[in-house]
Amino acid sequence: MHDREHFLRKAVQLARGNIDAGGRPFGAVVVKGGKVIATGVNQILATRDPTSHAELNAIRNASQAIGAPDLSGCVVYASGHPCPMCLAAMRMAGITEVYFAYSNEDAAPFGLSTAAVYAELAKPLAEQAMTFRHVPIHAESGEALYAEWKRRAG
Repeated sequence: MHDREHFLRKAVQLARGNIDAGGRPFGAVVVKGGKVIATGVNQILATRDPTSHAELNAIRNASQAIGAPDLSGCVVYASGHPCPMCLAAMRMAGITEVYFAYSNEDAAPFGLSTAAVYAELAKPLAEQAMTFRHVPIHAESGEALYAEWKRRAG
């Protein structure tokens, strides 16, 4: 069995286990150098946290396992098509390879597709349903927020 299929089957197995535990059908595996360094399942229902997606939980666990937020060289295997939030987190973590077993088309009949979110995010910000506007403010201390952070971080 090809490694990709092996790790995708593990992600799906995690998703099935999460169903058994009363959760949503999503699991993810983070692999580096051909070895699983972390896994995660969707815990939205258990935690009441809408960001507790399998991929984000796997990324958090992987960062803890390697002791750094940079996951360059890692590959994510997910049971389902990662949502835009998870995709953005993977990019910010330095992940450049992602594979998934079930598509948004597979998920749509069950209300689990994120295709509509992708479509909304593809619109210019001013045309999206969510109000999203830049409102600059001046720092009360006189030092801009990011400049203060840079100065303190050294």
